[in-house]
Amino acid sequence: MHLTNSSPAITARDRHLLRHAALAVCCAGLFAALAALVQTGWGPLAWFDRELTRDLHRYAADHTVWTASVQMFSDIGGTITMRGVLGAVTLWLWLIGARTLAGWVAAQTLIGWGGQWVLKLSFGRQRPAFSDPVAHADGPAFPSGHAMASVITCAVLVGLLWPRARRAGRATACTTAALTVLAIGASRIFLGLHWSTDVLAGWLAAGIVLGAVTVLVELARPGALARDFRRVDWRTRPRVQRVLVSPPHPPRGTSPSDDLPDDLADGPGDDLGEAPSDRPVPDRPDGFLHRPPSPPTGDRTARRAG
Repeated sequence: MHLTNSSPAITARDRHLLRHAALAVCCAGLFAALAALVQTGWGPLAWFDRELTRDLHRYAADHTVWTASVQMFSDIGGTITMRGVLGAVTLWLWLIGARTLAGWVAAQTLIGWGGQWVLKLSFGRQRPAFSDPVAHADGPAFPSGHAMASVITCAVLVGLLWPRARRAGRATACTTAALTVLAIGASRIFLGLHWSTDVLAGWLAAGIVLGAVTVLVELARPGALARDFRRVDWRTRPRVQRVLVSPPHPPRGTSPSDDLPDDLADGPGDDLGEAPSDRPVPDRPDGFLHRPPSPPTGDRTARRAG
């Protein structure tokens, strides 16, 4: 007698969904707790905000050259720049045929921008005020739009690079992204344009958007993101490499998907927890896989020899 486990196994795609759902839920819970503390004016947190902002403003006022460089960096890393980068990425993905991935990037951009203003107008928190400000900004403070946009942009770019990069490349990409996010957030506090809790709230709000949008796209089009990640990997390879890894023409009676390169059939989309695609990804604009010409059959060779 054999005992079998009747419970369904958790697939890689299920784990992928659970990770992003957990990200969205955890960030939403932390954001709600932070917003409640800010709205109620919890003493220790309000004191920390005031003291940090005042000390940084005093330093900024005394070091004008340093302050000007921080202002320039904050402007370069602003929301317009981040949305422009994501817009260019969306267009490129659309042109190479990764339509679902392009829609995912576009949704991250638009929902992040819209959600930022819904939250700002809902809370209506005032920005820090000084008699001698070193920088100016309009609109409510909570959450920080710069912080939110930087997290979404850096996370999307790292996600696109992740399948193609090795361990050292992934570590470099994550470190660069983290330093960029921290620097942009710190610049907003240093310039006296945001409280520290505004920046923290922006990071948490970005986590909500990243997790929620990914879950929605996966539920709407299961496996499509993984296929598009493999498509990006195949399309961005050097042309010579694509020719070298292209297999010969398959024998009769075999499936076209059986002769895909290993790194395309089992490819980088699996790092995202997705099942491999059962369709070959084209590497030509006309939608066909590039294959070298098949060698002549044995019968034809024999006839030619005779």
